Amino acid sequence: MRSAPHRMRRLGWLSCVILTLLLHPAAAHGQSKKQLEKDKARVEQEIKKLNNDLAKAKKNSRSSQQQLSLLEKKIAERTKLINNINGQMNLLSLRMAATEDSISLMRTQVDSLKLEYGKVVRTLYRERDNISPLVLMLDTKSYNYAYLRTKYFRDYSRYRRRQASVIQKKEQELGDASLELQRQQREQNDLLAQQRRQKDALAKEQKEKQQSLKASKQQEKTLQQQIAKKEQQKKQLQQQIQKIINEEIAKAARSKKPASTGGRTGNSPTPSSAETALTSDFASNKGRLPWPCYYNKVAREYGKYTHSSGGQNMNNGIDLLCKPGAPVKAVFNGTVSRVFTCPNGTRGIIIRHGEYMTVYANLATVTVAEGKAVATNQNLGTVYTADDGTAEFSFQIWKGTTSQNPRQWLR
Repeated sequence: MRSAPHRMRRLGWLSCVILTLLLHPAAAHGQSKKQLEKDKARVEQEIKKLNNDLAKAKKNSRSSQQQLSLLEKKIAERTKLINNINGQMNLLSLRMAATEDSISLMRTQVDSLKLEYGKVVRTLYRERDNISPLVLMLDTKSYNYAYLRTKYFRDYSRYRRRQASVIQKKEQELGDASLELQRQQREQNDLLAQQRRQKDALAKEQKEKQQSLKASKQQEKTLQQQIAKKEQQKKQLQQQIQKIINEEIAKAARSKKPASTGGRTGNSPTPSSAETALTSDFASNKGRLPWPCYYNKVAREYGKYTHSSGGQNMNNGIDLLCKPGAPVKAVFNGTVSRVFTCPNGTRGIIIRHGEYMTVYANLATVTVAEGKAVATNQNLGTVYTADDGTAEFSFQIWKGTTSQNPRQWLR
């Protein structure tokens, strides 16, 4: 059977190992905790950035879809942050459990040490009259035996003092472990408070997301209605221009005298030499005509297309996105044959170049009048700017009743 001092040494060694792990958590969990704190700082920084982006989006009245996208990213980051806090709390719970086990072990150890120490003290107290050096020297059978008895009680006394020192040290360790447990409890309370705040923020953001989603759907519906209306106006514009072209051709035919053949009156109108020359001149400049205005990009090319609200339209020209109020110029010499109002309330101009006609639509202002001659690059007006800040200009080229692809004519 092992002696009491041996058991005390074993308990002392075990408690030192546990206390080392508790008071120096980096040895067991430091890397995980450090990584969690690093991840938490990164997520908090990302949430801060998303908050700024979302505030700017709201301030600049961006679309609900953009705000919804930012909110979804923010909710995802907020969820990561809550998971991170939960991870830290789980690690802390393990450490607190280990600390509590260590405190329980050390209390048992201290109680055991105190019990052993009490026995020693009581034994020495009972033998106090029998263990004086003189009694031990005289009350013996031999000098060697007296020496051994004296040495035994001296060692026992030293053991008692060591035990008192060990008890004091263990009580200090117990106090340190208790302080560490209190610190961990404060850290746990702080994490719980953070968790509550983040969950409240997450609930608020999820509610905001639902509101944004509803607004986004409404905005999408409104946008589709606006697109459908705009496409309908474009279709009406194409029909209007086609009708005007037909009217201009019919008017030109009526104004021409019929050609004579062998003294008889024919049925085909004869174009004037000036008109023939202008037609030939315009045709010879195919691929070299100047663009009617400076533009940022092409909104719609020539030809049939399917628009986002459904259905098909025919674009008889080319649509250009310009700067608001961009000036529009004539692409060739000719005569203004018609100034008209487009279906969306903007202005349009048709210029005749012999058998060819050029169309300038969606203008805010017009600086020319019907019947007036215009020269190449002469200012005709300015592009209309819509409520959403876009300035879209439509340009067409016709030969008789057939529309032409402007790309083939402009340089």
